Amino acid sequence: MPATVGAAPDLVAVIGNTPMVELRRLAPHDGVRLFAKLEGNNPTGSVKDRVARAMIESALADGSLQPGQTILEPSSGNTGISLAMIGSRLGHPVRIVMPDNTTPEREQLLRLYGAEIVFSPGAEGSNGAIRMAQSLADADSRLFMPYQYGNEANPRVHFDTTGPEILEQVPEIDVFVAGLGTGGTLTGVGRFLKRARPGVRIIAAEPLPGEGVQGLRSLDEGFVPPVLDESVLDDKYLVTNRDAVIGLRRLLRDEGIFAGLSCGAAVAVAVRVAREMETGTVVVLLADGGWKYLSADLWTRDLDELEVELEGSLLW
Repeated sequence: MPATVGAAPDLVAVIGNTPMVELRRLAPHDGVRLFAKLEGNNPTGSVKDRVARAMIESALADGSLQPGQTILEPSSGNTGISLAMIGSRLGHPVRIVMPDNTTPEREQLLRLYGAEIVFSPGAEGSNGAIRMAQSLADADSRLFMPYQYGNEANPRVHFDTTGPEILEQVPEIDVFVAGLGTGGTLTGVGRFLKRARPGVRIIAAEPLPGEGVQGLRSLDEGFVPPVLDESVLDDKYLVTNRDAVIGLRRLLRDEGIFAGLSCGAAVAVAVRVAREMETGTVVVLLADGGWKYLSADLWTRDLDELEVELEGSLLW
C-alpha cells in the first residue's frame, strides 16, 4: 500500500517539491534525455511562489517587515501574484507596480488576491516598473519593498530547495537550462549544482534585445539584476519571441504541458543544447503554466499575425 500523504497546514506550506517529467518526444535524439521541472504546479502557478515566500519569511525574521505594513514590489505578474497571495494570508496590504500591457489575467488575479495595482508605462517594460517602484519606495518610508532583483533570499531559496530537488529527481544531470529573468533561479540552482555535481553546465535562455519575452530580460538593455551571478553561467543562448511561441506550442502538442511564454523560450534553448550533445541529460525549468496567457491566444493564432498584433507589448 502507498504511504498516506498528510494534509498541509495551509497553502503556503505546499510551495515547492514540484514534479519532474521526461520530455521523450522533444528530445532530439536517443543519446540525450531531456527533463522538465514543472514550477507551474506551485499554488499560484509559478516558480515565484518560492521567491515570494522566502523574501517575506526573511523580512519577518529580521524585522524589516512590520505587522500590517504595506508590501510594494515591481512585477510583470508572477511575483506580484505570489506576494499578493502570501500577503493576504498574513494581513499585509500589497501594492504591485506592473506594466500596463501585461495580460488581463494577471490584473484579474492580483485584484482577486486583494492587491492594489499601480500601472507603469508598458513601453518601458519591466525596467520602467522597477524605476517607478523605487521612486514610490523612496517617497514613502512606510512601504516595504522586498525587491526580488536585489534580494539575496531569491537565489538562496533556489540553492536551498530548487537545486536539491532537481538533483534528487535527476541525479545524472549534465546541463541545467532556465530563462534569464531576475537571475535568481540560474544563480541559486547553478551554485548548488556546481558544488554538488562538478562539471554541470548552467545555460541561460536570454531574449534578443528588444524582444520582450514575458518573464525574461536581455542584459544588453541596460539593467543587470544585482542577484544575478554571471560567473555561474557557462553559456547564454539568445532566443526570439517566435522561438518562445513555437516552444510553448511544442510543449503542448508533443508533451501535453500547458506552459507560459518564458517556458517556450527555455525549452527552445534546451532542445538546441541537447541537439549539440552526443550523450547526456538536460533539465529545463518551466517557470509557470499557461493559464495567465490565454487571452493572448498564443497557441492557435498565426505566428505572423501574432507578431503584428502583439508588437510592443510585454508579451512580444
